[in-house]
Amino acid sequence: MPQRFRLLNEAQIKALVPMDDLIQAMEDALARFSAGDVLQPVRTVLSVGPTKAFFGVMPAYTPQPARLGAKLVTVFNQNESRGLPSHLATILLLDPDTGALVALLDGRYITEARTAAVSAVSARHLARAGASTLAIIGSGVQARSHLEALKAVRALEEARVWSPRRASRERFVGEMAAHLPGRLHAVDRAEDAVRGADIVVLVTSSPTPVIEDAWVSPGTHVISVGACRPDQREMDPALVARARLYVDSRAAALVESGDVVMGMREGRFNEAHIVGELGQVVLGRAPGRSSDGDVTVFKSLGMAVEDVVAADLALRKAIETGGGVELSL
Repeated sequence: MPQRFRLLNEAQIKALVPMDDLIQAMEDALARFSAGDVLQPVRTVLSVGPTKAFFGVMPAYTPQPARLGAKLVTVFNQNESRGLPSHLATILLLDPDTGALVALLDGRYITEARTAAVSAVSARHLARAGASTLAIIGSGVQARSHLEALKAVRALEEARVWSPRRASRERFVGEMAAHLPGRLHAVDRAEDAVRGADIVVLVTSSPTPVIEDAWVSPGTHVISVGACRPDQREMDPALVARARLYVDSRAAALVESGDVVMGMREGRFNEAHIVGELGQVVLGRAPGRSSDGDVTVFKSLGMAVEDVVAADLALRKAIETGGGVELSL
């Protein structure tokens, strides 16, 4: 008997899953993970070819409600010259009772959007009340999704963006101006973006720090999305050492995050420096900021449960609306 499954492409997923719904789904997924209700190993990673391209396999299972799936994700930084995104992904959802394939979804947009939605959860719980000025370091797809997501949880009055190429940051402002009319600006230096910002988002592919500790004002919430390998860091190690540090997964951060791993290796702090997982903050099991003067850092690596929950949300909406295409295997 052939397996019937639903195929969802990027455009269909975008139409089915609004950011507000995704933010709430990610808050629930983070809480479930930190409550111990998720079966999820640290991702398996292969380094591919002479460019050391990234291939990751990320499975997850949640019993209540029952969800089972995996994401296959690649990062090939030379893809731009081939007209392809550097980050590509495919998500498979399986029937948790039989193991049969039930859906195959484009994972590139889900990865982009769920990452930003998780960052928005961190800003909701860790940024100080009244935070309204945003700095974005980077101008790619994650910069775009983060502006949309953070605008959904904070009343942004101004956003400043910097990336190494002037043309890229100016294109970003031109394409995203409608989100903050007259209040989104490109700046010439990373420091100009960061100084005085309430929320700083790092969405770069840099293996070395892109901001300095001295630029970050008391009370700032810093979200670090890049540098997902143990030999990479995008934050000044002095910043990580002085901040209240939060992660999505403690186990993953201690293996994968260079900002954490190298800081510990250098003796700047130990494992206890991690205040807690974001899901523990959501659950009230770990403290958030203790004062308006705290600098908080959320180091985001991304988790399989986020992908599986986001994909399940898209699938359920597709079933309700008749979206996607049904195929046989």
